[in-house]
Amino acid sequence: MRQNLLVLNIKRALKLNFKPALCLQVIALGIGLSFFYWPASQPVFNFFAELKAQYGVGYAIASTAVFGGLLPYSYLLLSGQVHFKPLRQLLFYCVLWAVMGWIVDEFYSLQITLFGSDTDVTTLIKKMAFDQFVFSALLTCPFLTLCYQYKDTQFNLKRTIMSLDKRLLLLYLPTTIVTNWLVWIPSVLLIYLMPPELQIPLFNLVLCFFVLVLAILNTDAEAAAAAD
Repeated sequence: MRQNLLVLNIKRALKLNFKPALCLQVIALGIGLSFFYWPASQPVFNFFAELKAQYGVGYAIASTAVFGGLLPYSYLLLSGQVHFKPLRQLLFYCVLWAVMGWIVDEFYSLQITLFGSDTDVTTLIKKMAFDQFVFSALLTCPFLTLCYQYKDTQFNLKRTIMSLDKRLLLLYLPTTIVTNWLVWIPSVLLIYLMPPELQIPLFNLVLCFFVLVLAILNTDAEAAAAAD
């Protein structure tokens, strides 16, 4: 029974997120191609590369808070999808993604230490595999799932603890992981193809849309769990 529920929810995640993920890949690919083949775009890339080089992890924290927190939250608020404690939700999104910006920036540095900064196919595949099947699947996806559970219980710790049942393992976490893979497996290949100073800026651009998909997905998953 549990296995059938897991398969059902993975299929649901694939169905819900295939088109949004495809759109994100097109956007990321367009950005990557413009860097390599559109000289007129170089001043923009140089601007962000210089910011990252100058401010380091501080840039990663601030920019990820904006692209992963402030901008998606603003869209959700203006579209009427914020239904409780708006100021606390704003703080939640910004703080969560500021922390994630720091974690991801440190992880990208670790990737260079482990695998080098070359952009050959073997190195890119090693970085993508370690990123998606170790770092994301075992760390960031469970962390984000728990954080969003806390938000969805209206920041009630007791209710969050009570919600940690089989649905967490059979619905929310697998759905988050599958969604993450759909969006980020192709995206991180492009990210690791970029110079180190441009990896966080490209990550931020994809992230902005990913957070919106994640927010919508959580709503759909909650409705599906209620139906089940």
